[in-house]
Amino acid sequence: MTSTASKNPSAVRHHQQPPLPPALTDADIVQLAQLYHPQSSTPLPAFLLSEDSHQTLVSYLHSRASSPNPSLAVSEYLSALLSLTQLHTSLSPLVPLLLSSYISLYTSHKIPHNKSSLSIFQLFVTHIVTVQVQELPAIVELIISYLPRIIDSEDTHILVIFAKCIELIRFSNEIGKPLEYVDKVFNKLLSCDWSKVLLLKLVEIVKDLNFIGKGKRKEFLERVFSGMKNVDLQDLPGLVYQLLVLGSKGFGKKEVIEGIVMYFGGVKSGGSIMRQVEGTVLLHVNFAVKQNPSLGQEVLGLVRSDYRVFNHFTVAILLSVARVKRLTESSIGVLKTSLFAAYKDLKFARSCKWLSCDLKEHYLRTYKDMENAVLRAVGESNCGREHVVPSIVQLGFVLLEGIEEGSKFFDKSDDVMGPDELGAQVLKSLFEVHDMARSEIIEQCKLRILSLKPEQGFPVIRLLGCLIHTFTYPMLEHISHLKELLDYFTFMNDKVSSHFVAALLPLSRLSRDLQDYTILVLRKAMFRQEDSIRLAATSSIVNLILAEKQSTKDGPFSCQDSSSQASSSQQAEVFRALGSSLFQELNGLLQRCLFQQAKVREILYRGLLKLVLVDPLTSGVVFDFLFPHFLRFYREDADVLLDVNQCTKSESGKVYIQEPLDCLLSCISWMLLLQPHGKADHPSDSWTCFGFSLTQENEQAGKAWSKGSLSNALLKIRNYLRNADMEGILSKTQDTDSSHLEGEKRRCSSSILLGIIEVMLNIVGTEFGKTTDGKKLELEKELFDFIGIFESLDQNICRQGGGSTQRVSIRTTASNVSEELEFSGSKLCPERVPLLATSIIYQLLQSTVESWRCYGFNNNVASQKHSQSSSGKAPTQYYKVLSFTLNICLRQLKASSVMRQQDPLKMLIYGEIKQLGSPLLKMIWCLLSETKSMIDSRKKDANMKKDLDDRKEYIHLGLLSLKELLAVMLHELDYSVLIDELATVSGPGDEGGNAMDGHRDTKCEKADDIPYEYTSEELFIKNSIRPLISMLLARSFFREVEVLCDVIMLISNKLPEEQRNLVGNWAKCICKTSKTSNPKAAKSIVSIAILLTSPPNDLVIAEDMAAELLKVVGSESERGDSQVTLDAYSIINKSTSAPLASLILDLVESVIHETEWVIMKLKIYSLPNTRAVLVYQNGEKDTRLALEETVYSRAEAVVKVLSSFVKMNLKDPKAEQLVKLAARFYKNLARMSKLLIASKGVQQPLPSLKYQKLVEITCRQLTAPLYNFVRLMQMKQLDNTKSKALVSKIKRENRCIPDLIYQIEDCEKYLIQISKATKINLLRHAKRSTSRDFKIIEPQNFPVEEDAGIQDADNNGAARGERESSENLCDEGHGVEDDSVASAHDDDEGNEAEEAYNSPRGAEDDSVAGAFDDDEGNEVEASYNSPHGVEDDSVAAAFDDDEGNEVEEAYNSPHGVEDDSVAGAAAADEGNEVEEACNSPLVVVASESESEAEAADLPKAKRAKMRRVVEDSDDEA
Repeated sequence: MTSTASKNPSAVRHHQQPPLPPALTDADIVQLAQLYHPQSSTPLPAFLLSEDSHQTLVSYLHSRASSPNPSLAVSEYLSALLSLTQLHTSLSPLVPLLLSSYISLYTSHKIPHNKSSLSIFQLFVTHIVTVQVQELPAIVELIISYLPRIIDSEDTHILVIFAKCIELIRFSNEIGKPLEYVDKVFNKLLSCDWSKVLLLKLVEIVKDLNFIGKGKRKEFLERVFSGMKNVDLQDLPGLVYQLLVLGSKGFGKKEVIEGIVMYFGGVKSGGSIMRQVEGTVLLHVNFAVKQNPSLGQEVLGLVRSDYRVFNHFTVAILLSVARVKRLTESSIGVLKTSLFAAYKDLKFARSCKWLSCDLKEHYLRTYKDMENAVLRAVGESNCGREHVVPSIVQLGFVLLEGIEEGSKFFDKSDDVMGPDELGAQVLKSLFEVHDMARSEIIEQCKLRILSLKPEQGFPVIRLLGCLIHTFTYPMLEHISHLKELLDYFTFMNDKVSSHFVAALLPLSRLSRDLQDYTILVLRKAMFRQEDSIRLAATSSIVNLILAEKQSTKDGPFSCQDSSSQASSSQQAEVFRALGSSLFQELNGLLQRCLFQQAKVREILYRGLLKLVLVDPLTSGVVFDFLFPHFLRFYREDADVLLDVNQCTKSESGKVYIQEPLDCLLSCISWMLLLQPHGKADHPSDSWTCFGFSLTQENEQAGKAWSKGSLSNALLKIRNYLRNADMEGILSKTQDTDSSHLEGEKRRCSSSILLGIIEVMLNIVGTEFGKTTDGKKLELEKELFDFIGIFESLDQNICRQGGGSTQRVSIRTTASNVSEELEFSGSKLCPERVPLLATSIIYQLLQSTVESWRCYGFNNNVASQKHSQSSSGKAPTQYYKVLSFTLNICLRQLKASSVMRQQDPLKMLIYGEIKQLGSPLLKMIWCLLSETKSMIDSRKKDANMKKDLDDRKEYIHLGLLSLKELLAVMLHELDYSVLIDELATVSGPGDEGGNAMDGHRDTKCEKADDIPYEYTSEELFIKNSIRPLISMLLARSFFREVEVLCDVIMLISNKLPEEQRNLVGNWAKCICKTSKTSNPKAAKSIVSIAILLTSPPNDLVIAEDMAAELLKVVGSESERGDSQVTLDAYSIINKSTSAPLASLILDLVESVIHETEWVIMKLKIYSLPNTRAVLVYQNGEKDTRLALEETVYSRAEAVVKVLSSFVKMNLKDPKAEQLVKLAARFYKNLARMSKLLIASKGVQQPLPSLKYQKLVEITCRQLTAPLYNFVRLMQMKQLDNTKSKALVSKIKRENRCIPDLIYQIEDCEKYLIQISKATKINLLRHAKRSTSRDFKIIEPQNFPVEEDAGIQDADNNGAARGERESSENLCDEGHGVEDDSVASAHDDDEGNEAEEAYNSPRGAEDDSVAGAFDDDEGNEVEASYNSPHGVEDDSVAAAFDDDEGNEVEEAYNSPHGVEDDSVAGAAAADEGNEVEEACNSPLVVVASESESEAEAADLPKAKRAKMRRVVEDSDDEA
């Protein structure tokens, strides 16, 4: 090789032309590169160093590309050449030639695209820095032209060098305008077609192009996410990883997160492969967030800003991000907040009457989508995303515990789940899908039951019970956790502990171990001193026995419908658990319950009755159990059969009921009444599985003695009580104790006897319903006798208790009826458990109605008092029966509303409670069957007047019972049956009805003539409610009118909107024709007229009534009570004006509250989100426009209503309420105006016509009168400065009035901004405010300033227009609060200047902010704030110079006690306005004489200060 490289001798001799160096072959070059050492002193051949050899070297490249193995040949040759160029810089010009040639070969597919080509391009990257920058654009153009032809992943190897070339060009100074060139290249890149492999490669290499602008980055990401739908599923995880790398480097972080969420969230269903891909993507996100937590913050911010991005993948990402420790609470909190907010929005939208159906459907669809997204994310959690399982557990319990803060509105609905129910469903799904999560769920349930409040613990117990019921056999593996929780039974809340044991009952049927452990815990609890623990233990023991009997009745394999089958060992345990009777095992423990307090005994008696209901074969054992205990109080041979004295106990000076003997007798009587029915319907085949059969003969022999003895005893007690002297029985209970204890014991004994009489009534009534006609009269007489005894005892208790029956300290029963029933007649004890069946009450009602019709109670009662009917029953007995029946009916209905639906006694005692509706309504019609003339004649007789008052009370009781019945049945399945029955009941005929009514208006009847198919609710209202209200109004039964109005409001929820409007229209007619003076009745009728009228007509009615109220109440300027003739609503008068004004103000307050919610929704929709814009289909208006139009119309109606109130002479506290409502309204208007202001850099749109109209009406009708209302409101304080009762009122007004002024000025500040941006003067109707600081008030009235407009002409005179400026908005403030002033002026050149004076009201200072325009129209703002110790004033002067420029000066002066504020505006000779105002707080007015100051009880320092102010004012004047 050395000899070859030496010089030729012949060339040395010829010096005329030097010969060319000998050429090297490509093989020689490869060999040279292999043997050449960088540290060798041997120079390279001249052939390589000569520039003439470049073409030859490039030709070798093309020749090798034609070889049989071009990939190896080309890569070997290029590697050799590039290694030599790295050693000698003189070979650098060869690099761009080789690169261009290789790119040509690569793009023409003359060489294969494989790993060798990739290594060559990577090798070129290391040598590209040696290339002249001027030659790089040609290489870039080659690469750009090749991009559309890339279809395979190996075709993208060429892009390895692309990023390096762009970077060198970008930072080079050798090319003119490198930035523009790079932008052009990037635009070409974005404009060409991208294949899916090109997209993947571009995302990979673009991270090196960190110098790309923000706009280009956004375009690039949009192109990437739009092309993701074409990417193969297996390539998606890698693409997402690269995108996350881009985001972590700051390359469009927000856009990356949003794009990933929206792409995977839009996938409806992709099968198992797609779920696996999403799982891998979640792992990538989790890893990226751990490396760069700011990515996680972007995810949280995205969901917080717009709930429209909420989908199943969003939930999955948040759950994955929650695994990062620092973001756990934030991620779960965002999920919880989003779900709760969506549910609140749904409930609010449903309750808001003036939202359109489309908007309500939108919020329903939104919440259901979020609900389905959560459930889908949980259901797919087993597809490669097990790392999110702990987060799902945490989310489920967070939703479950949220019931406390949302318990008032999280009512269950048929179509959606509440957040608590959703949390339970999440945990149930997770329990089913993931075995590893089961132990964690059970452990978390245990911890939360022990640590949470009872209200929050109940949902967790329900979840646990649901898991036990649904996954019974899998739960057997976690009994150890449940037993640990049972150890805390005595430390839990009594309700929580009893509910927990009840939840374990299905599991205790299958596990003997759990059952025995539960019994052990309950035995220990029975020996605790706390009453609540013993009550919970007794209830749990009864439930345990009932569960065991129920499992025996259902069969040994009743639980095998669970999701998992039991193992053989578990099935064997099932048989062992059913092998014995718990009642026999726990007999001793139950005997102990008979010696506990009365509450425990009542629970036991009811439990034994439930036991007989579940398994009638146990009745004999129960009779044997109760009979010895019964003999303790029964004396068969004594004069008094019942020893009531042993039932009471005195301790520590108080008397208690120790033995609820009435409950014991009720239990025994019910079991005896159920015996024939039990024999026929309950065959004794429950024990056949154990090898024997218990026949009816065996059963009768086992229980005949105790049953017969108890039956005979009850019969003797029944006969004894009917004929016994109650006073004699009660007198035998007295002892030698103090008179106070004697009275208490007598009252307790009377209470027990009342219950026993109820038991007897139940027995007699049951026989009365089953007997033949021969015995009916005798039983009816016996029934009446017991009712008479009951009434006398009840009245005796009321007399002893001083008119109120305080039985809470005597006995508290198992029922939780807390509402006290007080009537002017007899009064029943509210805490008593109903012992009378509903069927008996129904029979009494039916019998009373028939007797009432039969014996003609409409005749003269005086003559009837001395006459007897054919059956020997005096009319006074019917009055007693009627009084007893209506009272007991109302008590029964109230007790029914608190008893659980699944209680076995529900059907036994209450039965078909809906059947009471028809006889109740008939009874009411019977009581109202007298004509008005007969009533008027009877009022003149004193004896008849008492009868009329009693009848009025019975009507009231009947209506209360009917209202309570409708409330109980409103959400039951039998509600439609009840309404159908009530609809068939009608009063007297039309002629009689009209005669009795005398108050029906023809206008109100026009709607009835329209042919229409009425629903049951409409018929009930039309045939009964409306005539009843008219009759009651005519007879001045106002309490009853209120009850009927409540009934209308109850059933109106079931009416469609059109029918509700008809009812509202009828009530409106009543308001126009009725002249009632009862405030409560008038308020109820007006409530129906307004609340049952659909928007916007409801506020139209309110506006008309407010105008009528203004006539009645009088305006502020009319202090006299002049007589006013009303044309519209006769119901409005002096007596009813106050409650009706409160009603309308409450309506306005609710509308303002709803408006606040709508504005919050508008704020959300105003946030730009290009990927989540939610619009309606079919070209309808989007949600924001619909909401805006609705809220503008509603706000305009509110202004019209308030415009009448601000003119009224309102008394406190309605005046204060009006000021607060006005402040809230202006605050909402300011928020609406702020949303209309365009962001910086965005063109300001013109406000809608509805908005302009709203602003105009507000300025004209509300703002101007409101200033006068506040001024006169404060003047009233001056007339009563010596009244100490006004101190608190003045303090309240010192808070609300400055807030109102601030809200008005804040609103007008935004109106000024909109006016400047749109050139529309929104404040042309605004009122010039009066001064609100220290001011001397003259004796004469203040004139109301008119609206002022200023017309300015243009300097050129070409165009003239009217420009009305908004005046200074100043209101009357106080010495305690600060003031704010906002004004807008136009200078001589037509430039608008703004002055805004705002101050925080936390302290007592004033601040001045001024904004003015200079000669060029630029706005300059200046704010001056001055803190002061007690009070300070600020002096602001604004004047115009000769050139028309406005100059502002602000002077602040701190003072120790008081100071003055002077605002002056001065202008030059050009005719500018001059203003001087001296203002003073109106709470304390400066007196011109010292005597007046002394009369105001002012300190000497203040009086001296006021004298100086007066003197200064006189000098200035």
